[in-house]
Amino acid sequence: MKRVALEQLLWGRQNLSYPEQYEYIRKRLEQGVIRPLLASGTNGKKPALYREYWLVEEKKDYSELEEELKYRMIPQISVDYYLKHLENYEQDRKWILLLNHYMREQQSRLSYPESLNERSFEIWGREKFLSKEQGRKILKRCGLSEEELNVYSTTEPLAYYSHTREVPQNLLILENKDTFYSMRRSMLDGNAEIFGMKMGTLIYGAGKGILRSFRDFDLCVEPYMKKPENHIYYFGDLDYEGIGIYEKLAGMFEKRWKIEPFCDAYEAMLGKACEVKHLPETKEQQNRNIGTLFFSYFTEEQVKEMRQILESETYIPQEILNITDFSR
Repeated sequence: MKRVALEQLLWGRQNLSYPEQYEYIRKRLEQGVIRPLLASGTNGKKPALYREYWLVEEKKDYSELEEELKYRMIPQISVDYYLKHLENYEQDRKWILLLNHYMREQQSRLSYPESLNERSFEIWGREKFLSKEQGRKILKRCGLSEEELNVYSTTEPLAYYSHTREVPQNLLILENKDTFYSMRRSMLDGNAEIFGMKMGTLIYGAGKGILRSFRDFDLCVEPYMKKPENHIYYFGDLDYEGIGIYEKLAGMFEKRWKIEPFCDAYEAMLGKACEVKHLPETKEQQNRNIGTLFFSYFTEEQVKEMRQILESETYIPQEILNITDFSR
């Protein structure tokens, strides 16, 4: 109920006589449209009217929608939420009926995985309905998950260079684009070994982007790259962020692959850093919360040297190495 003043109820009827105004209010009271707020007191006139009233909002009839939910929805769609919130069902009804029709008539399509946007268009005729509109909210209200729609998220395609497709081989993930291009040029020039290690495939990680791309590794790469006999290495900036990317990547996929730092490359970085008078300062807002996994692959002396660089608020960019270093 909404609280309104007598003057609001008589808006537009100020020119009527008081008996006419009284009769108008009396009829509305009889109809149950308004109720007097006794605590507001009367207006002091005869016959008296209260100064304020409760405006009784008409209750909407949702019985047809309730019947629809109970008897037209397939069992996979939970109707519990909408039976308790029929006004929300009225708003979402168009989209739920489309979902209901799809799952009743075309459920066989769910046996084949599709991208999030493809499935979204297939069901609702809107490719962004699940990713950017109200699709996820409606699924939750219907007691369904994205997994039940058999969808996969798409990331930027994984950029890689295959020097050879033999198995087993070494795959090297590189944090930065310049190093990826330089190493690829070196290998195209006939140098299959990088710092004494024979490399079969270079993968461009695009910084933190590798954490997203690697989730779809099986969908993005050629069959030879997925072979369990292969060895995967990581090489990035020697700073908190680069180390953090490696440790997150190694932790996320430890049950499937043992991803190791490319130690010889980091050692080469340390060697060249000794020739630099002033290393660049650590970028602001870097997450300094790193573990010990990365350092566990290096000697005590190397770890000491790395920690001194990090603790002095400096770092070694991957670009300290160039094609001349890779081609030796």
